[in-house]
Formats: sequence, structure tokens, C-alpha cells
Amino acid sequence: MTRIALPDTIDDAPIAARPALEAVKASLGSVPNLFRLTSNSPAALQGYLGLSGALAKGDLPAATRERIALAVAERNGCDYCLAAHSYLGKAVAKLDDAEIAANRRGGSTDPKADAAVRFAVRLVEARGTVSEADVEAVRMAGYSDAQIVEIVAHVALNTLTNYLNEAFGTPIDFPAVSRSAA
Repeated sequence: MTRIALPDTIDDAPIAARPALEAVKASLGSVPNLFRLTSNSPAALQGYLGLSGALAKGDLPAATRERIALAVAERNGCDYCLAAHSYLGKAVAKLDDAEIAANRRGGSTDPKADAAVRFAVRLVEARGTVSEADVEAVRMAGYSDAQIVEIVAHVALNTLTNYLNEAFGTPIDFPAVSRSAA
């Protein structure tokens, strides 16, 4: 049970959030509970969608973005995001079960992506205070400075959704996964 209001329909959401929710529905075919919950604050919803949209146009491949989301969700213990990104990782990014499990463990079966995921995990564990060696490791794997900045931004974006879901008990509306499955 959610700890704050979860609008049943777009019309139940604050007026200022409705256009954004309509756009989510047009894009995804439905409005997942995360967006419905976040719509309580139209500003927070716009902030999330703005950063998410901007990063989607960045230099990191979609599969790497999903890998990072899985690793961050696992580290932050967010069951909602584990379910959502396991589904999206498989259905959209075309990650196989072995890759999803590796991502949830903090790595990847792909050597280059492994460096990005490990860096993302290090960011979460160190609360952003990474070493020069951490940055150099991801750079040596072939990531540009722009991509390294985007990894940090994706960790922040995913941490936001993890915290929203965990703080307010967002009901999972994706196929549930177990944290022990990784």
C-alpha cells in the first residue's frame, strides 16, 4: 500500500501533471505507478521526465542505461525498479537472463559495459566519492568524458526513482522479481 496518493487515472492527477502523464501514456501505452505517484508533484514529474528524456538522447547505448538501472536498483534495494528494469531490459534492451543477473550483481558479460556498471555501483557505494582510479578504469574501457558524466547522471536519475518508490511504497505493476534471483 502506497504511503501517499496514487491517482487512479490521469484525470485524478494534479492538472499541471496531466499533460506529462498523457505523454507517458502515448509513449508507453500505459501510465506505470511510478509516474502516477510522482505526479503528486508536477515539478518533480517534469524534472524526472526532463532528465530522463535528455539522457535518452545522450551517448550511452540503451542497453547500458538499463544495465546501470538494474545495478543501481539492486544496490538500493528497490523492488519496483528491479521489476521495471528487468522487464525493460529484456523487452526493450534485449538483454538476456544471464546479462540481467550479471548487471544485478554489479557487472556485465560484455567487457566494455562491465566497466560502466562497475563504475555505477562504485558511485552508489561511495555516495559519489570515487577515486581517480575508478574514473580511469571506466575511461580505459573506452568511455568518453561525456559518457562518464552520463553514467553519473543515470545513477542519480535511478537513485531518484529508487528513493521515490521505496519511500512511498509504490505498488509494483511489472512482473515481480526477487532480489535473491541475482
